[in-house]
Amino acid sequence: MDDDGIRRIGMVIGLKEDCIDHYRALHDGPGVRDLLQTYNIVNFNIFLQRMPDGKFYEFAYYEYHGKNYDADMAKLAKEPGNIAWLKQTDPTQTPLDNHKSWAVMERIFFSP
Repeated sequence: MDDDGIRRIGMVIGLKEDCIDHYRALHDGPGVRDLLQTYNIVNFNIFLQRMPDGKFYEFAYYEYHGKNYDADMAKLAKEPGNIAWLKQTDPTQTPLDNHKSWAVMERIFFSP
C-alpha cells in the first residue's frame, strides 16, 4: 500500500483471439462495476495487446481504496454476481503458465 493509503494492482492474462468480440460485448454491459465499487475497487482498466508471439494479452490495472484488501477480496469472491461474471469471462481467457487466473504483476515504478 502506498503512503496515500491506496493499493495499486496490475495484472496480466491471455485472451483467446476467437473470444475478443464476445469479451468486449460483456464489458459493454453492466458487468460487475457496482460489485467492484462495493468492495473498494476503483479505476479498473483493462487493456488489450497482441504481442510478438501472435497471442493477445490483457493488462488490468485497478486501485483498492479500502482498509482490508484480503477480507474484501474474500467477500467479493463469494458474491453470486461475481461468480456468474467469472463463469462468463474465465472461458475466454488463457492464464499464464503456473497461474489459475490473472497473474499479479510486480509494480516497479509509480509517479503520483
